[in-house]
Amino acid sequence: MNTLVIVLIAAVCLIAAYALYGRWLARTWGIDPTAQTPAVRLNDGKDYVPTDGWTVFSHQFSSIAGAGPVTGAIQAAAFGWLPVLLWILLGGIFFGAVTDFGALYASVKNDGKSMGLLIEKYIGKLGRKLFLLFCWLFTLLVIAAFADMVAGTFNAFDASGAMVEAARSNGAAGSISLLFIVFAMLFGLVQKKFRFTGWKEAVLGLACTVAALALGMMAPLIAGQDAWIYITFVYIFFAAVLPMWLLKQPRDYMTTFMFIGMIAGAVVGLLVAHPAMNLPVFTGFHNDSLGDLFPILFVTVACGILSGFHSTQTAIITRTMKSERQGRTTFYWMMVLEGFIAMVWAAGAMGVYNLGLQEANASLATATIGVVCKDILGPVGGIIALLGVIVLPITSGDTALRSLRLAISDSLHLDQSSNAKRLSLAGVIFALVAVILVFAKMNPNGFNVLWRYFAWSNQTLAMIALWAAAMYLVQNGKNYWMCAIPATFMTGVSITYFFAAPECMGLLWNPMGVPYSTYYPIAIAIGLVAAAAFLLLFQKKASAYK
Repeated sequence: MNTLVIVLIAAVCLIAAYALYGRWLARTWGIDPTAQTPAVRLNDGKDYVPTDGWTVFSHQFSSIAGAGPVTGAIQAAAFGWLPVLLWILLGGIFFGAVTDFGALYASVKNDGKSMGLLIEKYIGKLGRKLFLLFCWLFTLLVIAAFADMVAGTFNAFDASGAMVEAARSNGAAGSISLLFIVFAMLFGLVQKKFRFTGWKEAVLGLACTVAALALGMMAPLIAGQDAWIYITFVYIFFAAVLPMWLLKQPRDYMTTFMFIGMIAGAVVGLLVAHPAMNLPVFTGFHNDSLGDLFPILFVTVACGILSGFHSTQTAIITRTMKSERQGRTTFYWMMVLEGFIAMVWAAGAMGVYNLGLQEANASLATATIGVVCKDILGPVGGIIALLGVIVLPITSGDTALRSLRLAISDSLHLDQSSNAKRLSLAGVIFALVAVILVFAKMNPNGFNVLWRYFAWSNQTLAMIALWAAAMYLVQNGKNYWMCAIPATFMTGVSITYFFAAPECMGLLWNPMGVPYSTYYPIAIAIGLVAAAAFLLLFQKKASAYK
């Protein structure tokens, strides 16, 4: 089979889901285009800022399209192409997109409140405290992981201090990313003064994007990994506290052109090269590097299918939406589009498994990206696709810090009305991130451990967000099964992983080095029983509102 066929199947299914299931959800839940959104009612010019649909779309796209859809899908392809394809389609349509859309609906109907406050209102104070603690720790992991990833991508030197072969291209990627910030702020200032709309805004945004690309490639910034960590920290720090209109919104508008170019370049590359399938339909339930398919598949393919991280930043988007009509496009469509990105890169992995890259780990993802861009997608498609991957981690890092700042200030009722107060809270957060990065650097396998903790906690957050959205729907007399069913399944996944994986409880109950696969039957049973218990308790509580 040709990998192009798989990508086309995924595209048709995902587009149909948006047109049919997404529309049905909006109609069933009662999306009201005439209702005043929090951005309109509570406009403060800082966090609550009414924004046009394309800019909101751009911000959400660039925020959620992190490196997860790329690396997770590539690694999970080790189980075969059929499990990855099925999970991307079923998970993206009925799990991830529903999670994002449900979180949006609950937030926009509650003054743009963050997920922690929604959980307190609809589940209880204990649930809120547990969610916030988990959310804070998880978001710290996101910032640390993506800052480290950015620094590693732009790094020009190896462990011995010698300049690597790709130093110039890495430096050019770093320069492009920094110039994106400069031109984004210029774009924001011009846009605020002249209020360009329509084609004028698009031309200005595209011109700034091209300028950043051209100048960045002409003047590469050669620096080591530590220097890039400092630079990335400074950027994320200010991006989290500056007004949305000055940096994040114009930056996200510009990077959307990059993402569209990335997708188009990858698709054109697949059309031209149409690489042959070099991966079996199914390689087996167990993989020596990853573990067992359940629950590993549903944790590894994280952001491209289902992501709790998205729910932590929902409040950022609901505080900028002019109309509830933007919700289906901004949330449901964005999630299925991210699933398509995951499918494109999974297809790339399926075409390189004959090149000695069968080992499923972080190096596989890095190697596959390079091979796909260079050999499979062709020169044009490869360059555009690689440029798209370059800017993905940065957008996740600054969004994570901003959403964490909002979540902490909302839950602790901290005043964030001035730049100084926002900077002070961001400073405390960064101190904690620095501790995590120090741990990762001291551990030879630090980044891989960091990434695995991130993946599991990401899916656990998604499970919590699904239960919260389901309870909101129950208390407002809406159909809740589209959230309760995936919430139950993900409860089983999360608890199974917790009890079986070496990154979690497996460290405590496996002192003799027995293969972890020995414990999976017990862990799966515990996970399924817990999922059933969650659903029964939820139904019992839900019946009280009928």
